[in-house]
Amino acid sequence: MEKFHLSRRHFLGALAMGTAHLMFDNPLYGTARRFPTSDPLQAVSLGKTGLSPSLVGFGTGVSAGNRTSFLTRQEKDKSIALLRHAYDRGFRMFDCADSYGTHGLMAEALKTMDREKLMLTSKIWTRKRGGIPEDERPDADVVVDRFRKELDTDYIDLVQIHCMVDTDWTDTERKQMDILENLKARGIIRAHGTSVHSLEAMKTAVEDPWVDVLHARINPYGIAMDKPDPAEVVDVIHKLHASGKGVIGMKLVGNGDLKEESDKIDHSLKFVLGLGSVDMMIVGFENEEQVDNYLDRTAKALA
Repeated sequence: MEKFHLSRRHFLGALAMGTAHLMFDNPLYGTARRFPTSDPLQAVSLGKTGLSPSLVGFGTGVSAGNRTSFLTRQEKDKSIALLRHAYDRGFRMFDCADSYGTHGLMAEALKTMDREKLMLTSKIWTRKRGGIPEDERPDADVVVDRFRKELDTDYIDLVQIHCMVDTDWTDTERKQMDILENLKARGIIRAHGTSVHSLEAMKTAVEDPWVDVLHARINPYGIAMDKPDPAEVVDVIHKLHASGKGVIGMKLVGNGDLKEESDKIDHSLKFVLGLGSVDMMIVGFENEEQVDNYLDRTAKALA
């Protein structure tokens, strides 16, 4: 991929003037059509993992932390119905984490889903503070075994180390990385990786062959991202993709900051889908209408 040269100031100015479509037609953004159809739920390849999730995945971490989230706080039956609605519409990737507290809900929803057709993900929290309520941080094999029981599944498709921020995270987390590598060799998980919350941590991931898949925060507005300048983030995402790693785009609507701004949602979808280096994206949903709305928007962006 070419280096992303556009400054954030000029990009936002173009959005304000309604000329951003000219940028989306730039070869930098993948006008060769990365995705073969306009189906927002088409199966895609996630790096070299062999996993084939739907292009749009369901994120269960809306307003999440300390094992709570929007889905755990609302009526249980509504949350399970929402997950099943997404599955019925064609979603084949559901993104969980220990800090979201959504494993139990997902287990209930899985009872009416074909597990073999799904990509199910979760994330372990290893940082000393935040994320989960306990002070203890057991090793990854202990945690993943708990995950499988909570999810009522024999295997998990992708397990990531959650919220890495330090440049040296591949040194400090090497023990857990080795444990996850062993779990992959045994078929207990199918892939491993990280979800980063700093550009420095993302750059480190580029260089480490252990990383199969990375969650990257990306939108054209620099909201809830690892750097406020999209140019810097896109440059690293291109490098991740070029190295063969799977890239999952998240925070497309700025952690919900843009959810009431229709034009900006559409711009963000076109921007991320057009990069050519994001394999799939996850969106957090609160109701069935949002699910249907985003599928329509994504189909139009792909078309």
